[in-house]
Amino acid sequence: MDKPTRLFDFPRYQLATGPLDVMMTMPNGGNRITYSTAQFVEEMDLVSLGLISMGMEAGDRVALISHNNRCEWNLMDHGTLQAGGIDVPIYPTMTPEDYVYILNHSESKFCFVSNQELFDKVSSIQDQVPSLQGVFTFEKVDGARNWQEVLAAGRSADDAAKATLAERSKAVSPNELATIIYTSGTTGRPKGVMLSHQNITQNTLIAIPRMPAREPGAEYRVLSFLPCCHIFERMLHYLYMSEGAMIHFGESLETVKEDLAATRPHMFTAVPRLLEKFYDGIVAKGRAAGGIKAGIFNWAVNIALAWEPDGQNGAFYEWKLGIARKLVFDKVKAALGLTEIMAVASGSAALAPRLARFFNGAGIHVYEGYGLTETSPVVSVNSLNGAGLLRIGTVGKLVDHTEVKFGSDGEILVKGMQVMMGYYKDEEKTAEVIKDGWFHTGDIGVMEDGFLRITDRKKEMFKTSGGKYVAPQLLENAIKASRFVEQVMVIGESRKHPAALVVPDMVYLEEWCKRHNRACPAMADVPHDEQICARIMKDVEGLVSSFASWERIKKIQVLPEPFTIDGGELTPTLKLKRKPILAKYGDLIEAIYA
Repeated sequence: MDKPTRLFDFPRYQLATGPLDVMMTMPNGGNRITYSTAQFVEEMDLVSLGLISMGMEAGDRVALISHNNRCEWNLMDHGTLQAGGIDVPIYPTMTPEDYVYILNHSESKFCFVSNQELFDKVSSIQDQVPSLQGVFTFEKVDGARNWQEVLAAGRSADDAAKATLAERSKAVSPNELATIIYTSGTTGRPKGVMLSHQNITQNTLIAIPRMPAREPGAEYRVLSFLPCCHIFERMLHYLYMSEGAMIHFGESLETVKEDLAATRPHMFTAVPRLLEKFYDGIVAKGRAAGGIKAGIFNWAVNIALAWEPDGQNGAFYEWKLGIARKLVFDKVKAALGLTEIMAVASGSAALAPRLARFFNGAGIHVYEGYGLTETSPVVSVNSLNGAGLLRIGTVGKLVDHTEVKFGSDGEILVKGMQVMMGYYKDEEKTAEVIKDGWFHTGDIGVMEDGFLRITDRKKEMFKTSGGKYVAPQLLENAIKASRFVEQVMVIGESRKHPAALVVPDMVYLEEWCKRHNRACPAMADVPHDEQICARIMKDVEGLVSSFASWERIKKIQVLPEPFTIDGGELTPTLKLKRKPILAKYGDLIEAIYA
């Protein structure tokens, strides 16, 4: 069978080239629901037939909302597209007001949700969405229509529906719109990114050579827990299907450690925030051992933090690294369920170089990449699948058939098959970001020997009252090296100097207080503890000492609670929502500069 050109070709490609007994599996109340490739394709066809029987026309939009990744989401994705529909994945954490806007803006005809909570959320605004004809649930919910109705309609579909499906499936062009993904956004109303079948299929296929090589026919397990409503995880689902990987869905972000131990994956995806938590946990446990064990652990960590790819540190370093791995990191990998890990794909935000060095040094190879929803998403990616493909502090070399150039202000401009069709129903915003075929990313960067380095978000850079530009992400990544710091946001727009809002790491703070024979305050009381705040400030000053004088943090404000998605301070992919944070802590910020 030829390589896929439409998204719903991927399951059939797997069926034709290497069907699996376990294509996809998910937790289900202590048990697991598992699909073989053949079962998946059979139910995908039933979904398509069911939707057609229920009145879905070619071009109709179907919304998908789920709290966690699940088989049904993928079946609805492929079944909708195969029947000529367009799916609209929506983040479960968006507000009801966002739901009203997205469902109306997309004119969604059907909506499928995972559970009672989301059913109640959509039902509460259903009367405000005239286009919405039905809301279905994946789990059994009293009073709700269940997605099994679609499968049942597919099983009883007549010959006319089957003929319609055959015609529609054949008629879907690779250039046609496949999905509208509404960006969660750090500011403003969500924009509907239009991605075609070709945008995503071609991006999937050109990303494959950067993935770790494996023996033909060898079992290939992957763990999926990042939201598949985001293009990063979703594109990798198609890649996994193409490569014959068994997709294991985790319970949630909160159960990652248990899910890793149960799956023992060869690959999974992560965001930097998760890797930071892993690092902090590993270091805290290693140092808590005390005595000679802690000494050996600290030695091993320092070895890992000096890691460079392709043996650049020389034979003696590699010898020491081998000992560090045997004495320390092999045990760490076993404890995490990563004894067979080949790659961790990191995206969504910048990965601090120290984390990249540590994990790669420990033998947990992290492939950091770069892209946006508007680029389907991959533009570049680091890889160890060949020499000269990884450089710490960069987001790797461009994938094939992709061009990058830079605007006069350093903005990264991208051209390639992965660039979106445009923003749905918004020609003005589309024209603002796509000019002469070049997508303007809003990110600032440079190219170094073929490796792309991101220096900051164009819209997030700010100018102090002294007229000096400051790139907050660079400072934030430096400050997060402090074990006292859980989260941080650098501020200072039109102010006399940069400052930082700091969320303390309470796990480490408790450990520190115990070592210093003092009580650890509750999180809400930490901002009032002068000794702790001064100690955190000392760390911050040291970590930003290499920056220019106008960039250095002069003051910090420790916060009484973390930034969260539910609190409106983080996007679903854990990026800072700067404007809401500035608004929420306006009084504290004014006090910093008083």
